[in-house]
Amino acid sequence: MSTAVTAETLCLLAAGSFFMTGLLTGWWKYRCIATSAEATAPVYVDIAHRAALMYAFSAMLIREFVPYSPLSATGTLLAVAAPLLFFALAIATYVLHGILRDTDNQLRNPHRLGNGTLPGFAIHGFMWLLALAEIGGFAVLLWGFLKSMT
Repeated sequence: MSTAVTAETLCLLAAGSFFMTGLLTGWWKYRCIATSAEATAPVYVDIAHRAALMYAFSAMLIREFVPYSPLSATGTLLAVAAPLLFFALAIATYVLHGILRDTDNQLRNPHRLGNGTLPGFAIHGFMWLLALAEIGGFAVLLWGFLKSMT
């Protein structure tokens, strides 16, 4: 077996990491609910839990489209890595907000991070990059699949 990281192995690694994160944040969510007078978890603990589980299965879905990629192995790896990176960054952001308990909406002004704030251009710039990476990376793979049907 080659030691080079392939697009498929990256998807499996990401899926496993995201799924484990989902399981661990699920336990965190349960502990918050069990120890809360209101029997609730912080908003971003719940979001981190659900997003990690969703992104685990999204990584597996992306893996299924890898064989249809119209790109070289390196290009395919980049097309796969882009959305997976932003999935991971999104989960990390949700976990951070869950730990800090600093907001119930990271997109609301002012953009809180702990006791400080972030400039709007940083938040919205990140969201534009996220959309470009996630949609663009998968669009390449989907295009390859659609092309294989003709």
